[in-house]
Amino acid sequence: GPGKPIPYGWALGPVLLIAIWSLGSAAGFIDPRNLSAPWTVVTTAGDLIADGRLQGNLATSAQRAALGLVFGTAAGLVLAVVSGLSRIGEGVIDGPVQIKRAIPSLALIPLLILWFGIGETMKVITIALGVLIPVYIHTHNGLRTIDGRYAELAETVRLTRTGFVRHVVLPGALPGFLLGMRFAVTNAWLALVVVEQVNATSGIGYMMELARQYGQTDVIIVGLVVYGLLGLLSDAAVRLVQRRTLTWRRTLES
Repeated sequence: GPGKPIPYGWALGPVLLIAIWSLGSAAGFIDPRNLSAPWTVVTTAGDLIADGRLQGNLATSAQRAALGLVFGTAAGLVLAVVSGLSRIGEGVIDGPVQIKRAIPSLALIPLLILWFGIGETMKVITIALGVLIPVYIHTHNGLRTIDGRYAELAETVRLTRTGFVRHVVLPGALPGFLLGMRFAVTNAWLALVVVEQVNATSGIGYMMELARQYGQTDVIIVGLVVYGLLGLLSDAAVRLVQRRTLTWRRTLES
């Protein structure tokens, strides 16, 4: 196996990256006009927090990401269950979803702007579309890879349809669903970065776009760090749920 878990091992990569960044800035290898030094970024973050700009924009971004994540997860889960448990449902749903999978959600932004304008609706729908696909794909795969012996056992003990879904389908699909959620939260933040730079008036992406116009590299880096931390924390939250809910599985990680 990979060995014993390392305490705070998830932080090793980011800490090493910050160390290289700091050394490069201190030694003059990194031009501050292209990439501000870490201490400059920390000072700028403190100033943004002091005047309330960072908190306000962060709250707006978090709300957009949360709405898109909720709607996209719900839609992907429902479609996966219908498609995974019914051949008719699969025939109707799986094809269009696979077509959408081949089309990046960000490529749909011009069309979504025509349909919904440049307001919040367009932004939330774009995020939801980015979330829907990984949730659907991995949940559907989890449903279709459930061991057939469990279905035979359910028939033997004469489980009802509801009992079959509760005791066989949901536990069998849960690993795939949670894996899909890890991709989904990442996609939510990636989509948010883009939609907040499309005629937005608030949000971390708007703050970064405004900083680009004024050549404020330090503010742009603050925004990138915030996005990175949000992605890291949300992925860690899903992994924690995985460990707590899938204790019945024995893997190399456990």
